[in-house]
Amino acid sequence: MGAWGTGSFENDDASDWVYALEDEGVGSIRDALEVITTAQPEDYLEVFDCSVAIAAAEVVAAMMGQPAKDLPEEVTGWLRTKPRVPPDLASLAREAVTRIANESELKDVWDEALPEDAAAWASGVKELLQRLS
Repeated sequence: MGAWGTGSFENDDASDWVYALEDEGVGSIRDALEVITTAQPEDYLEVFDCSVAIAAAEVVAAMMGQPAKDLPEEVTGWLRTKPRVPPDLASLAREAVTRIANESELKDVWDEALPEDAAAWASGVKELLQRLS
């Protein structure tokens, strides 16, 4: 994972996914979240899938009127198209983020990072879950 910070969009995987959002819209959000939510409990949630799902969850939060302060300009532009939040998307996003926060390769990567980076990532995920509520 090429990361330059602990934020939801501060990695290559999330940044690349933003371009899919511009082309594919809400379908790309649902796809990113369902990779996590449909995984079996024994499946290891990989960094790429987790990074993309976190970014997708951030977009859902923004669609709900609870955007992150550092939302990429491309996402902000896409949001101007006034996409409607499908009724189940918020719960799907909460479920995906919760699974990632509890047990995933992404969590493991941050747990092995500098303590202040691990704490910042965990805090960001917790804050995202609050915005999705």
